[in-house]
Amino acid sequence: MKIYREEDLKNNVLKKNTVAILGFGNQGHAHALNLRDSGVTTVVGTRKGGLGWEQAAKAGFGSVGISSATALSDVVVVLLPDEVQGTVFHEEIAPALKPGATIIFSHGFTIAFDVVKPPEGHDVILVAPKGQGHFLRKMFMASQGLPCLVGVEKNASGSALEKALSYASLIGCLRAGALETTFREEAVTDLFGEQVVLCGGVPELVKTAFDTLVQNGHNPEVAYLECLHELK
Repeated sequence: MKIYREEDLKNNVLKKNTVAILGFGNQGHAHALNLRDSGVTTVVGTRKGGLGWEQAAKAGFGSVGISSATALSDVVVVLLPDEVQGTVFHEEIAPALKPGATIIFSHGFTIAFDVVKPPEGHDVILVAPKGQGHFLRKMFMASQGLPCLVGVEKNASGSALEKALSYASLIGCLRAGALETTFREEAVTDLFGEQVVLCGGVPELVKTAFDTLVQNGHNPEVAYLECLHELK
């Protein structure tokens, strides 16, 4: 499998575009800050009066509503929680899209399972950093990067993959590398990893290891530090 890196990006096609970051939560704040530091005109779209609205203002962004941010932008990055994406996309985002605007997601779930159905005539691409937003930002500021997955669902322009790599570069991910995938593969593997490993196997391993040490006469406090705290 090919790993895309900075040298594979012949032309940073999104550098001069206006990019809307919709949502200023876990991923949104990091994407917006990294884009701005990369010299990209960045608009933040959130719900007025919400926590994201306040946090965007503190970070120096003139936050506007979701529809307004969409209408202003050539690239629209949907970083809202999965559970609200369907309703918000069809009621607020889709009607406001510029003709030919690029639509980016950082998780494949709502596209893979037909929760969101973008209109025709738009590139629909995936750029999924493999880590939480605060770590994406930390690595960017250290001139490093998180690896990411990139994918193309709709290639209306003929250059959707190049756009995906461009965006990955602007948020710092091409420093570490990008692997090509599909929306469905990203969604399924992400859910599997979370449920089987992070929320399933790892907690059970920690609990079993802790119990084994305590049952063999070791102090619970020491067992806790060794089995859970060290995991960080």
